[in-house]
Amino acid sequence: MPKDDISSRHFQRKISDFCDVRIAPVASKQVLENIRPYLISLIIYRKSPPLLNGRIDWTTIGEACGIEDEMTLELKSQLRPGLDAILRWLRMAPAAEDVRHSKPKSKPTKPNHQTPAPTASSTRKPQRLGSDNTPAQPASASPGPQPKPIREFPEPLFEAADDPESFDDALIYQMRRFGDSYWQLYRAIIRLGENFDHKTLLSWIQGDRAPRSIATFDILARIERRYRLPPGYFKGKLPHQSRSLHGHDLGDISPAERRRLAWHLPDDFGSLPFSKREEILDWVRRVVISGSTDYRRYQAAASKQRYAIRFPGVTYGGGSLSPRAPVLSSGANRSADESFEDPDLLSGVVGAPPRLAMEMADLIRFKTSTLTAIGFQRNGVWGEETASQKIEHLGLMFGALAASPAGIVKGRGVPLSQLTSGMLIFPGVWDWYLQWREQRRGFYTKWEEDMLMVAQALTRAEVGWIRQHPELLKNVRPIEGLIAPEEIEFASRDWHGACDAFHRHAANRSKEVQRVMRVHRDPFEPIMVILEADSPLAEYRKITDEILTRMPDEDHYPRPAAEAVRSFLMLRLGLHLGLRQKNLRQLRVCPRGHFPTAERRLEDMKCGELRWSDRERGWEVFIPSVAFKNSGSSFFSQKPFRLILPDLLDLYKYLDAYIDRHRGVLLAGAKDPGTLFVKTVKTTSTDAAYDPTTFYQAWRTVIQRYGIYNPYTGRGAIKGLLPHGPHNVRDILATHILKQTGSYEQASYAIQDAPDVVQQHYGRFLPQDKAALAAKILNQVWEAA
Repeated sequence: MPKDDISSRHFQRKISDFCDVRIAPVASKQVLENIRPYLISLIIYRKSPPLLNGRIDWTTIGEACGIEDEMTLELKSQLRPGLDAILRWLRMAPAAEDVRHSKPKSKPTKPNHQTPAPTASSTRKPQRLGSDNTPAQPASASPGPQPKPIREFPEPLFEAADDPESFDDALIYQMRRFGDSYWQLYRAIIRLGENFDHKTLLSWIQGDRAPRSIATFDILARIERRYRLPPGYFKGKLPHQSRSLHGHDLGDISPAERRRLAWHLPDDFGSLPFSKREEILDWVRRVVISGSTDYRRYQAAASKQRYAIRFPGVTYGGGSLSPRAPVLSSGANRSADESFEDPDLLSGVVGAPPRLAMEMADLIRFKTSTLTAIGFQRNGVWGEETASQKIEHLGLMFGALAASPAGIVKGRGVPLSQLTSGMLIFPGVWDWYLQWREQRRGFYTKWEEDMLMVAQALTRAEVGWIRQHPELLKNVRPIEGLIAPEEIEFASRDWHGACDAFHRHAANRSKEVQRVMRVHRDPFEPIMVILEADSPLAEYRKITDEILTRMPDEDHYPRPAAEAVRSFLMLRLGLHLGLRQKNLRQLRVCPRGHFPTAERRLEDMKCGELRWSDRERGWEVFIPSVAFKNSGSSFFSQKPFRLILPDLLDLYKYLDAYIDRHRGVLLAGAKDPGTLFVKTVKTTSTDAAYDPTTFYQAWRTVIQRYGIYNPYTGRGAIKGLLPHGPHNVRDILATHILKQTGSYEQASYAIQDAPDVVQQHYGRFLPQDKAALAAKILNQVWEAA
């Protein structure tokens, strides 16, 4: 920004403060509101206060401000210091005193500077307009210069030789070019009966505010038409290009949905035909908000049916299970926190009965404690994500059993007081639940097989948790169609025999489900347009370019700018590192000049850190192997993951800006969780730490706003893209390397996994891709010839 503009704006603020301190105590509010914009307009247009024979022309000032009758001696004495300050700022000689000396000087001198007074029309408050949009003539002409007549299309005073970048500078430049003052422009564009406040226009000129509503964009269009500028000239210079507009007519849509829809609606939405508006709303809801896949539609419908039981008080590893814990994915090797495998887990807020909650707490302690309690045995330990996952799925099962048969969920109607973990060794309970799941979805999936594996693990000989707690049977009551009295009597006589019988039953059911189960969703479907590109990584990178294109002005919008930089870095680091959501979300930050966290400490916290490496002169990502889900993989060999980020396409510039400035704006004084990525702290959300759900939603929001191409607004980077979470980046990286090299081993290096895992779950290496890669090598023979 030019130094002159900075000086002008700083002085405008000082004059505004002067009015509050000196003018407000001696004048009415209306007089104050007339004087303040007049003084500021003198600064904006660098005009001298009107002088007459070297003295301040109070008559002209009173007429220009519309306060002829209120111009008292006290008001003049308080106003004079401000006018003198403006003269000094303009580097002009101060005005002479109003009171003449009774004894004239022997040699009267002529003032050094004679500045003609500007016409009153340049600063006069808007007059009442007639029906033809011209000033109505007063009954009797007032003394002083008359306002200039309003011309619909004024002629430019000079040719446009400049094109300022900022919105306020461009507006001021065009006003000077056509000889319009602030009042003159207001009178020319505002129609009779409109309530557009003249102070709003003044705030645009001063750079304090920018248009955001549908009504103000209509005012911008009138200014562009008056100055014969191309449509959208001023809109393209606004400091927040991706900001949604207020004031769309959306009928009876709820305020929450309005906020989600507004970002994706065109500016002229309200002027479009009803059928077109319905078409746009349907497209936004179907493609952007929910996604247009069959599974997304099922997910949206199922998530409205609330029935799952929650265990918010259950603890493990010194922490507490969150009600919004991560959920299971359809892919066996996909991270537990990658996405929403089952929408039922998003619903349900029924609290567990005390007895069931205590049983679940004992199970979690058994599977997560460092050492097994004396007298018990176990096989394997659950990590944080696995513990959250299992308890959520068991809670879903108990919730289905407790749900009313007459409701939309069509549960079993078991009273909450009868729910106990001891029910899980009876085959009838599991058969009902499996069939209930199949009826809801229409087919069996990997999810049901995983639940049966949990059942087998709980009843396995010697190490199963239920197997080692025969006292659970005391709380089991007969349930018609699920648990017969004879089954309870048999279990009480031979507990281990009952567990063995159920273990065999669960193993048989698992094999039967495996034969008929189907993939309920294709994890590649949302990003298929990316994977089909010749260079998937280059295609996905377009989203980061779109974020930079629509980056808000940090000076005007610090928080939106910080959120945009955070979105940019989420995607950039995801593409460089190929980490699972958990590792990227929990990545800590060590600013330059600080001592990095010790490796042993990071191992205890099971997370990594972004730190500055003086030796490599670059930002380094260091993650101990124990922080990874597949820490036992041959990729790590018990060695930590270490990578120097490349300083490509201004990555370090935005990293430094985010760590030094933007991250603090997002925290807004809240407690710092120490992670690189933090949420925007608001009055309704004071916790700055991301959890699996909020991080997934943050990534998904970035894709909705910047990734999906919107044909109605022209915003968005990629046609055909659908909303997705951070885990899909691993698919993109693996597929990109496969298309370039054909090597599953090299693809596994990019996502810290094994080649067979990439081949089974991540790489989308289609036959045509394999044929194209082979042809590329074979064609070299023909090209050489």
